[in-house]
Amino acid sequence: MNSLEHTKHDILSAFSFRHATKEFDHNKKISAADFDFILEVGRLSPSSFGFEPWKFIVVQNMELREQLKEYAWGAVKQLKSASHFVIILSRLPKDMAADSPYIQNMLNVVQQLPAEIAKEKRAVYDKFLKNDFALQSNERAMFEWACRQTYIALGNMMTAAAQIGIDSCPIEGFDKEALEQLLVKQGVMDNEHFGVACMVAFGSRLREPRTKTRKSADQVVEWIS
Repeated sequence: MNSLEHTKHDILSAFSFRHATKEFDHNKKISAADFDFILEVGRLSPSSFGFEPWKFIVVQNMELREQLKEYAWGAVKQLKSASHFVIILSRLPKDMAADSPYIQNMLNVVQQLPAEIAKEKRAVYDKFLKNDFALQSNERAMFEWACRQTYIALGNMMTAAAQIGIDSCPIEGFDKEALEQLLVKQGVMDNEHFGVACMVAFGSRLREPRTKTRKSADQVVEWIS
């Protein structure tokens, strides 16, 4: 098996290994170096127009985790047992508007585009929001579109974790409004700029999962020749 085949085999093995871990072995902790690697994969992930509408809140404070359990019904076991627990935030619609200070900073400072190129990209983005996807007139749709970008980072982080033998579980089971109110109260989230997109727990599985089930390839792939 050549190096390319080894790489493909390792990637598929990681996807087979990965499962939504409902409960972790609380005695096993992820090293700082390994978790920094997972976070870096998230930071380097792609996003629409490269605008990175995410923020990763790593909750290691067990008192706060205990409070989160009241509003995160899908994360009760994970909050208690995970080595690391991440709340992924997404930028609010006002930050994602083409003329916002956030987008201007992304174009000019982060992406370091020449003034004329930045102006052109902003115009294309503005058209995308208003016409192509018709997002800007619907704040909920605009927020959910930004959240979809965070799921790219989420997926990459879970895959990267699996490739180094770390388990994970993506979580949407929570009362969004109540959870956000708690995070604001605790000084964890700025609700002028962010909302909660999803959560994800990382650690080592407490028990082996059942055999992975998926639809067959011919049920999910259609070729147009």
